Amino acid sequence: MLRIIRAVGIGIVVIVAAILVFATTRPDTFRVQRSTSIKAPPEKIAALIEDFRRWGEWSPWEKKDPAMKRTLSGPARGRGAVYEWEGNGDVGKGRIEIADSTPSKVTIKLDFVRPFEAHSMVEFTTEPKGDATSLTWAMHGPMPYVSKVISIFCDMDTMIGKDFEAGLASLKAAAER
Repeated sequence: MLRIIRAVGIGIVVIVAAILVFATTRPDTFRVQRSTSIKAPPEKIAALIEDFRRWGEWSPWEKKDPAMKRTLSGPARGRGAVYEWEGNGDVGKGRIEIADSTPSKVTIKLDFVRPFEAHSMVEFTTEPKGDATSLTWAMHGPMPYVSKVISIFCDMDTMIGKDFEAGLASLKAAAER
């Protein structure tokens, strides 16, 4: 019986070690991106993105926790506008700040505090295409070692991509009204 327990213990150690070693081969950065076509001019779409007071109209996280605490500071919209939140386990706690805003791109610095600390950049890029606008929502940032281990079991693109898809659908509906 002791041999079996020892063999199982060694097997578990080997599996854990293999996972930890495999994690070192994962990329040092991540990128999640989704796109949609919206029948609205880029300016109308940008107005929904760079004014955090309007995120309630389309943000998927606003719907996940309508009771979350929100704090807005800085300018009403555009560069320097800040949105801080604290909510349930679905939305966590964090801060976003518009780092740059041009007619074709809004860049946002994202800092998560909870459920884990993470720092990323978010980009909303618009490109006119006839009577519509192509909108791309992307997020990218570093993949620390712990994130690499987690990514073996939970694919970030799948997890975040679903929220991006829901957000883009809501943003499309809001902009096309």
